[in-house]
Amino acid sequence: MQRVLFICSMNRWRSPTAEQIFSELPGVETSSAGLNHGADNPLTPELLEWADLIFVMERSHKDKLARDFKPYLLGKRVICLNVPDHYKFMDPALIKLLHAKVDRFLGRATGPSARAQREPCGPGA
Repeated sequence: MQRVLFICSMNRWRSPTAEQIFSELPGVETSSAGLNHGADNPLTPELLEWADLIFVMERSHKDKLARDFKPYLLGKRVICLNVPDHYKFMDPALIKLLHAKVDRFLGRATGPSARAQREPCGPGA
């Protein structure tokens, strides 16, 4: 079972959408969290320890994660998706974008969406 964690700012739209749509994949267990104070499900060290693979929606999330949770990231792969904060929960355009950017990392790499560009998020992206 691959444990996948999705992180955004408030855990209201982007990361809960990703959690829901990828939770239906066989062999994948998902969770989501937010980095900001007041997030619906705040990120904890336990969630980071649980995760095999971590996706953040923006570069700022990756930076904040590295700054505030560095000891819990040892040996963890953190991937920045560059998904802007202008989608609502389960927005069809957001779902399409998430599939284009995430599928190949979850072993679903076939077709054009699997080869979608991943915008750079800096070193170790």
